[in-house]
Amino acid sequence: MRSFTQECLDAATAAGATYADVRVTDSRTQALSVRNGVVEGVSSGSSFGFGVRVVADGAWGFSASSEVTSESAVRVARQAVAIARASATVGARPIILSPLEAHTDRWSGPCGTDPFTVSTDDKLAVLFDADAAMRAQDGIAIATGGMSFLHERTTLASSEGSFIEQEWTESSAGIAAYAIGDGDVVTRSYPNSHGGGCFQGGWETIVALDLAGNAPRIAEQAVQLLAAPLCPGGTTTLILDGSQLALQVHESVGHPTELDRVLGDEAAFAGTSWVKPGDLGTLRYGSPIVNITADATVPGSLGSFGYDDEGVPARREHLVRDGVLAGFLSSRESAAAIGLGSSGAMRADGWARTPLVRMTTVSLEPGTAGTLDELIADTTSGVYMETNDSWSIDDKRLNFQFGCEIGWEIKGGKRGRMLRNPDYTGITPAFWGSCDAVCSPSEWRVWGLDNCGKGEPMQVAHVAHGAAPARFRNVRIGVGR
Repeated sequence: MRSFTQECLDAATAAGATYADVRVTDSRTQALSVRNGVVEGVSSGSSFGFGVRVVADGAWGFSASSEVTSESAVRVARQAVAIARASATVGARPIILSPLEAHTDRWSGPCGTDPFTVSTDDKLAVLFDADAAMRAQDGIAIATGGMSFLHERTTLASSEGSFIEQEWTESSAGIAAYAIGDGDVVTRSYPNSHGGGCFQGGWETIVALDLAGNAPRIAEQAVQLLAAPLCPGGTTTLILDGSQLALQVHESVGHPTELDRVLGDEAAFAGTSWVKPGDLGTLRYGSPIVNITADATVPGSLGSFGYDDEGVPARREHLVRDGVLAGFLSSRESAAAIGLGSSGAMRADGWARTPLVRMTTVSLEPGTAGTLDELIADTTSGVYMETNDSWSIDDKRLNFQFGCEIGWEIKGGKRGRMLRNPDYTGITPAFWGSCDAVCSPSEWRVWGLDNCGKGEPMQVAHVAHGAAPARFRNVRIGVGR
């Protein structure tokens, strides 16, 4: 790869690029799913190619190919420069990159047992066991389960002298039970909805989930939900579990602190931001106990790496410190626009896409409120909600509404009756400003998310969010009822 990437860089420089980088990506995937005791699908794939990104005449250019040869190295590099020069004729401002030290390094993520060495039959057996355990519960109409795996190897080289090789494995799995009755369909998922549990790691992460062991519980809850009363409307104290808080952080903190959105350079698919560049260090984002970090060094997280796709080393930074906006997710270009260094948040979806500002592991840091049971015991009345079911948020990431799979009434510090179709709504700074308790580190865990969309053409990023259950006061629930 070193000689190939140098050919790309030499060709780009010779064609007039003032900056160039090349990424070579080799990936392998597998996905399996079952439904009501039958194999629904088994698929596998691979992808190998490279992309060259350049600055020429003060503008970006990018080109890519699946032909990794000396001839294509020169052709693609020259094409990237030609695209940059064409872009320069309509560019709003010349590209300026924040300074970056060159790095030569190799990084690999954790992996105990390579999931691609585990047989398809063994993988399906785990899903079938969980499927059978769910369908053993009377009243379950549909049981589903799925797994997916990724192995990726990348090489990044730049005209500034960096040469970085990285390799990691991702493993994901989840199950869901559906109960149907009286014109309603209810779902319970484990360990999370929207893809289940997603980890950077190997087969050992799937074994640790114990899908079959948790299947009876979620199936029973699905059936119980059919008979449970609807979540009432009103304003109350709200406790959210870690998985729902992970999505809350994603939508109302992660996206609006992406600096390209803040600057107005990116608006596709998920909108812009209510935050302004000048808000840094002054904007009250939440209550004083709200601390949110972006950390690409968390072991086993989908949002972790050694270096981003610009060669910026992984790091941990605060986005919100003691309730005040403290940082942005940024690239070399966006950071330079406000006089800062990159936070190392540029990542691309494969070799055929140019990097975008993406989330890493964006987390609500744990607090001091003890365990979830202790937090509930400290709450006179309210509602506890668990596992995301739906979400809606405006294009500035300000007004939102979330629905959860299941809820419980809290009375006298105890969990009471189950509630069906619980939901809540809020305005981002008011909601985070109402946070008065976050559970302790013992309750904190990282939730992977492998389907974050952004850009045009859309790119799908694998990110993650750490969270522990937390409490919010005076939240409107039961929206529309």
